[in-house]
Amino acid sequence: MPGDDLHTYESADLDDMSPRQAVNAVTADIRDHHITVDGTGLFNTTRHIGLLCHLTASLAADAEYQLAHNVTGLPPAKTLGASAGHLGQAIAHYTQALAPLITLTTTAQDTLQQKLDSLDHHSRLRVHLDDAGRALVAARTALEVPRHPAAASTPVPAPLRAPAARRRA
Repeated sequence: MPGDDLHTYESADLDDMSPRQAVNAVTADIRDHHITVDGTGLFNTTRHIGLLCHLTASLAADAEYQLAHNVTGLPPAKTLGASAGHLGQAIAHYTQALAPLITLTTTAQDTLQQKLDSLDHHSRLRVHLDDAGRALVAARTALEVPRHPAAASTPVPAPLRAPAARRRA
C-alpha cells in the first residue's frame, strides 16, 4: 500500500532520539504529510506546529542542561541553541501559514473576485511553507557542525610567566 511508508511521529517519539534524529524525524513527517487546502491540511499544519514546538522546547532544555552540566553525547549548547532558534522560525512560518490556509478552506470561491483573492492566499501559504522548510534545513545544518576531537589530543601550551620584579631594600 502506498501510505505504508509514511513517517508519522508523535511528540513522545522524539524524546528518545538524538537532536539530529529528532529534527530528521520531524522533517520526514512534514515531508510525508502535505499541507492541502482542506481539513486534512489544517490538521497536518497544527500537528506539525505541535511537533516543532515540542522539539524546540526539547533542544532549548538540552542546551540549558548542558550549560549547567557536562553532558556527553549532546552537541554543544551553542549548537543546540542555534538549531532551536531555526525551529522557532519554522514555527512562526507555520503559524503565519494558518491564516491563508483557514481562509482557503472556509471561504467559497464562487465569484471571480473570490477566485482572484484565493491566488493571493495560495501565494502567501506557499511562501510561509517554503520559508518554514528553509528554517528546518537550517536547524538540521546547525546540528551538523563537526565536533572537535577531545582536548587531550592537542596540548595546551603552559602560560608564560613574567619574571617577578625584585624590590630593592
